[in-house]
Amino acid sequence: MGLFSSPAKVYKPAAEVDLGPGSDEHYISPNVRAPRVAGLLVKLMAWVLETPVLGWVVLTVLKRDNLVYKLVSDAEIPEPPLFTAAHTWRDIPEQNVRRTKPGLSPAERVQEAVGCLPARLPEPAAAAPADGPAAGFRRWRVRDFHRAYSSGQTTPAMVARRFLAAVKECSDLKMGLFISCDAADVMRQAEDSTRRYQQGAPLSAMDGVLVAVKDELDCLPYPTTGIYGPCQDHSLPTS
Repeated sequence: MGLFSSPAKVYKPAAEVDLGPGSDEHYISPNVRAPRVAGLLVKLMAWVLETPVLGWVVLTVLKRDNLVYKLVSDAEIPEPPLFTAAHTWRDIPEQNVRRTKPGLSPAERVQEAVGCLPARLPEPAAAAPADGPAAGFRRWRVRDFHRAYSSGQTTPAMVARRFLAAVKECSDLKMGLFISCDAADVMRQAEDSTRRYQQGAPLSAMDGVLVAVKDELDCLPYPTTGIYGPCQDHSLPTS
């Protein structure tokens, strides 16, 4: 595609890419100019792309205009092919294996799972090299939230407010992190969870922990947005 596209992108070797906090690496954000279609236009677009000659022409133009050839297909990556995982892997012996009883409620199953965890997990920052890219990075776990809620260090309502503020900030930057996010419903659930923790009666260790749901799953109060088939009515959520 050299005659129809700009020069290909030449990437740095992975070892030379700085991912630290003070990195000056530039994030490539191409201006996507692909058509946005829905409904009948999706079927028409699929028919055009499946047409032997016309489909190839349209697909070539779309790839060229959206820098697919420059940044992906024709890009120069000075790295050998990776056939196996490069990171070190060590199997962790199973500990506290339990067989859950049939018929337990979801909350009871969560409590059984929490009981299988060791008393204390090593911090991610402590396991990483001091000067490595993961130094200082902290990935909050379900148990971290549960411990913070139980101790009163924070509340589900406070976490939900910060989360919704971050979602709004990303939405203002045209970053569609979520197809749909009902802020009022999130706050209602967070406030209910906060009251349960204040009363010392959380539903389980998952109570108050934010979870993103795949858009193809039915989940109240959101309408289903996945494509399941022309004969099924998924206009309303079912669970």
